[in-house]
Amino acid sequence: MRSFVSFLAGAIAVGAVVALLAVGGVIDDDASTSSSSAAAPSPPTANNDSDNDDEGGGSAPADISELYKRVSPGVVFVQAGQTGTGSGFVYSDEGHIVTNDHVVEGSTQFQVVIGGDPNPIPARLMGQDPSSDLAVLKVDPGAVKGGLKPLELGDSTTLEPGDQAIAIGSPFGLEGTVTTGIISSLGRTIDSPNCYPIADAVQTDAAINPGNSGGPLLDGNGRVIGVNSQIRSGSGSNSGVGFAVPVSTVKFVVPLIQNGGKVERAYLGVRNGTPPARDGAIVDSVVPNGPAAQGGLLPGDKITKIDNKDIKSSEDVSSAVTARKPGEQAKVVVKRGGQERTLTIQLGTRPETQATANCR
Repeated sequence: MRSFVSFLAGAIAVGAVVALLAVGGVIDDDASTSSSSAAAPSPPTANNDSDNDDEGGGSAPADISELYKRVSPGVVFVQAGQTGTGSGFVYSDEGHIVTNDHVVEGSTQFQVVIGGDPNPIPARLMGQDPSSDLAVLKVDPGAVKGGLKPLELGDSTTLEPGDQAIAIGSPFGLEGTVTTGIISSLGRTIDSPNCYPIADAVQTDAAINPGNSGGPLLDGNGRVIGVNSQIRSGSGSNSGVGFAVPVSTVKFVVPLIQNGGKVERAYLGVRNGTPPARDGAIVDSVVPNGPAAQGGLLPGDKITKIDNKDIKSSEDVSSAVTARKPGEQAKVVVKRGGQERTLTIQLGTRPETQATANCR
């Protein structure tokens, strides 16, 4: 059974993150900054409950069992190849299924079990985006007994710590397992399969284990707020700290890759850390011949602004660059030797793999 991507090095600090290394301009968010040959339809909003006007994630359902009955037909067990397994959820009436990239990575044959029907049906891989750890499979809707029941997408930007969180998936191959908890924290950064950071990850204490990868993390109304992706544990199983790719990233990425398209992201080409005062981002290293190097950024520079946006941390650098498109120019303000300088840097296109010895 394929395991979750599990972090074994270091723990996430609850307070300020000191000297967190991140690659500038590599973190995903829901800004429309990418190009693709695929169409980009609006995300589906199936299972919309017109009697519930609550748009946040804090309202708890009266009965988890009732929520489970309503939502579980849209949850998927994914078998990739002979031994790899994970979870997913139905995204559209056309048969699209969202899962993790690391669930399907390296496989060419897929079968899925949808809802309560025990019979596996074949699926084909439509698209992958390792930078966000997302992938899309597709099944023939006519092959699904009882029809497809896409899950409704929520809004990860309205979440607050303490909001209810519900995970449904197939931990250790145990299909249809539901666990509950809360949103423990927001705005976390986790590593993707190709070594780029994923921004705004949702941290939860709902129990997730190997096999939950790709399954939905839901709010108290049964709406998807994230895709369960990683755990931080010394043993490789749940220790109360799980992470989900935010649904804001799902809304941005999936329409671009669901029919074979790709996501192109802007790229600065630096590694930088957050100082204890959180008053900028210290450039740790510059990719040789990359956009930053060609624009004059040097190791030791403190980035304080990008395009008039204040930079307080390394995550801010990534978010600011991601908000731009490849080929655009960015105004980068740095402090160097006690003096402030403004550099004009032409952003490049992010390479498919981030070269680093620390990746996985």
